[in-house]
Amino acid sequence: IFHLMTHACFKALLFLAAGSVIIAMHHEQDLRKMGNLKKYLPITYMTFLIGALALAAVPPTSGFFSKEAVIEAVHSSTIFGAHYSYIVLLIGAFVTAYYIFRTFFMAFHTKERMDEHTRSHLKEQWVMLFPLILLAIPSLLLGIFTVKPMLFDSPGLLGNSVMILPQYNVLSQMSVNFHGVWNQVVHSIDTLPCWFSIAGIFSAWFMVIVVPTVTEFLAKRFSWIRRFLVVQYGFDIFNQWFFVRGGRRLSEFFYHTGDLKIIDTGMVNGSGRGITRLSNLLRKLQSGYLYHYLFIMIVGLLGFLVWLVY
Repeated sequence: IFHLMTHACFKALLFLAAGSVIIAMHHEQDLRKMGNLKKYLPITYMTFLIGALALAAVPPTSGFFSKEAVIEAVHSSTIFGAHYSYIVLLIGAFVTAYYIFRTFFMAFHTKERMDEHTRSHLKEQWVMLFPLILLAIPSLLLGIFTVKPMLFDSPGLLGNSVMILPQYNVLSQMSVNFHGVWNQVVHSIDTLPCWFSIAGIFSAWFMVIVVPTVTEFLAKRFSWIRRFLVVQYGFDIFNQWFFVRGGRRLSEFFYHTGDLKIIDTGMVNGSGRGITRLSNLLRKLQSGYLYHYLFIMIVGLLGFLVWLVY
């Protein structure tokens, strides 16, 4: 719940900051057509940086306190598979820091790559800056004031509304080592999650700012990995083939079989044709000749007498 609360602030901040960039760029969303936006969008730049630091769990942002608690809780857990989960979380911390700061550096640093028309109209909209500033404050400070009452006080800020079974209450074990907010910030220097996040930020800075050609080199050297990533692990291809094409073929089958053959041909037009054929058959009995009617009456009378006798 604590991470959900902090995550709501800095992730909303990042989404709105991205929206501010997109609107300023006249709905352009390709990072390869941006660059040096810090010159034109200074407030968006600072708020995006705060959100990125919080997402990367850099101390003392709110994301650091909640994300650090999640990772360290897994590290302290004795449940089967917790160590493997801890490794996955460390890798996730690196990748998260890398991708968000790669976006940050490509959009706000590096050389300008937008066209002259877009550059001449780059400006921030105040209607968007106000919520950015409001969200930047809790993204930066919320964890400092809420980590202790949310996680380590007994009873916590939520009181008895949340019950944790003793065998899963890792936070009670971690609370023994909690000696204040700033002590936790200083202690984070010795923890792996912090260094994995810093490594992700440094890698993004090195590959985007310092040696941008390394990206091209890696793309050529590991072209098969690049192709795998470009096609987004094949999910779009699978979705296009299975859901889009499959759904279209299924709808065509129901259209031709159900709509055209059963409903139109069978029920709508078929009922009309059936009535027409029946009326044509009955019309033959109405010939207009008197002896035909007498013949039918005699046959009917004979049939009735046979039925009556037997």
